[in-house]
Amino acid sequence: MQLPNIQQTLNTMNAVLLLLTVPLLAVTSQETCNLPPSEWCSSWETAKACQVEKQCLEFYNHVNTKKASSPAVQVELYYESLCGGCRNFIITQLYPTWLMLGDIMNITLVPYGNAMEKNDSGKWEFQCQHGPDECLGNMIEACLMYFLKNVDDYFTVIFCMEYSGNVSMIFETCLTAFNPALSSKQVRECASGDLGIKLMHQNALKTESLKPPHQYVPWIVLNGEHTDDIQNQAQNALFNLVCETYTGSKPGACSQKKEVIPLKRDLLCLK
Repeated sequence: MQLPNIQQTLNTMNAVLLLLTVPLLAVTSQETCNLPPSEWCSSWETAKACQVEKQCLEFYNHVNTKKASSPAVQVELYYESLCGGCRNFIITQLYPTWLMLGDIMNITLVPYGNAMEKNDSGKWEFQCQHGPDECLGNMIEACLMYFLKNVDDYFTVIFCMEYSGNVSMIFETCLTAFNPALSSKQVRECASGDLGIKLMHQNALKTESLKPPHQYVPWIVLNGEHTDDIQNQAQNALFNLVCETYTGSKPGACSQKKEVIPLKRDLLCLK
C-alpha cells in the first residue's frame, strides 16, 4: 500500500475546514513539545507540536516499505456517520493506525450502525439513529466506497468528512480536495437514488448478520471476531492491538507503543 502524504493531507484538510468555518470535533490535544527526540514520532499530535511532521512521515514510510510477511490483520468497523463515538474512533484510532500500519492491516468500513430498514411497497426505507442527515451521510460514504473501490482512495475523503462538524455538507469539499477525479454529482445521485438504497440494504444485511449481534457502535471486528476485550483494546489503543495481533515480522513502527486511553461508555452509541 502506498501511504498518503500525511502532512499534505493535514494541510489541505485544515484549509478545507477553515474555509467552510465548520466547527471541528475536539479530538486532538493541545500538547507542547516537551518530550525527548526519541519520542517525537510517537504520535502525529506530538510530531506536529515538535514541528517534525516531515521527518516522521519519512520515518514511517521507511519502516513500512518492507512487504508484509504474514496475512494482514483484518479490521472491520460497523458504524454510523453521526455517532460521536464512531467519529472519535475513526479520527483518533483507525485512520492514524492505518497511516502507520497500512502494510499489515486491511480495513472494511460498513456505514449503517443502529439504523432500521423496512420494505414499503417493494422499496427499502431507512430510519437512522441520528436522523435523516445521518442516513444521507451513511449513503454518501457507501457510494464513495462503491465508486472508488480502494481504501487508499476513499478513506481520506471519509476521514475528512468525519473530522468536520457536518458530514454531508462538507462532502463535496473533501472529495474535491482528496479525490477530484470522482464527480460529486455522481455520488449525490447515488446517495439519493436506487443505487444508494441498494448499497444501504447490503450494509443492513452485513450488520444484521454479525455474530454476536451488535449492541452498539462503533462495533469492531478483528480477524472475524468480536469480543468485549477486542472492543476495549481497539478503542483504547488500536495501534498496539494491530501490532500485537500481526503474526509476521513486526514493522519498525510497532516498536513505539501508543498511550492507552481508558474507554468511556459515552463513546458508544447504544442500539
